[in-house]
Amino acid sequence: MSYNVVYQDIGLRYYKEAWEIQEEIFKKLVENKINKGQNAAGVETYDPGTLIMVEHPHVYTLGKSGSENNLLVDYIQIKARDAEFFKTDRGGDITYHGPGQIVGYPVFDLEKIRISLKEYIHRLEEAVIMTIADYGLAGSRLEGATGVWLDPDICGKTRKICAIGVKASRYVTMHGFAFNVNTDLEYFNYINPCGFTDKGVTSLQKELGERQDFNEIKLRVRNNLRKVFELNWVN
Repeated sequence: MSYNVVYQDIGLRYYKEAWEIQEEIFKKLVENKINKGQNAAGVETYDPGTLIMVEHPHVYTLGKSGSENNLLVDYIQIKARDAEFFKTDRGGDITYHGPGQIVGYPVFDLEKIRISLKEYIHRLEEAVIMTIADYGLAGSRLEGATGVWLDPDICGKTRKICAIGVKASRYVTMHGFAFNVNTDLEYFNYINPCGFTDKGVTSLQKELGERQDFNEIKLRVRNNLRKVFELNWVN
């Protein structure tokens, strides 16, 4: 059974602006569930899910369970690096978003897809694992953590290529994943990424030794998300 989804590629947007866009969609989907698929006049309505793809200017975001101690510079130093900082309502700790990184915000109704939140995160990871496999990289999961990792079983070499942090209310999701493609990894030096002090961060560009076709990879991610979630694109 396929799940109807609107696809929105909103390009390069500041984090706050993208957050407001997904919140509006999220609230509408939740309200539709509360009203049992009917409007104020009692007429049956249907709101499909939405997949937002975006690229952010430099920004650090801290999850609701995270610690500001994992931010290794002060706010003045952040501003000096042309970056912003936001506390968010997603899960997870601190991470970085910036140019060259594919960020996906799926606003999905998991009850309609008939999967748990744990399975939802698993499928997000799987879509990225499938994508990097096309480039000869073996992505894996790390026990006790979310995201997509390389060499998770090799001490001192474990590195993350995709971070995941989500929120769910009434089984409707917000936030999502951040996949490093041509990302400037220097910005991760100013945080303990996702709260880890003993694991690295990488990108597709770093692993393959050259800058990658960003739009081509974004299309691959989109297609792999369609496969793992059995999505049906609608206008």
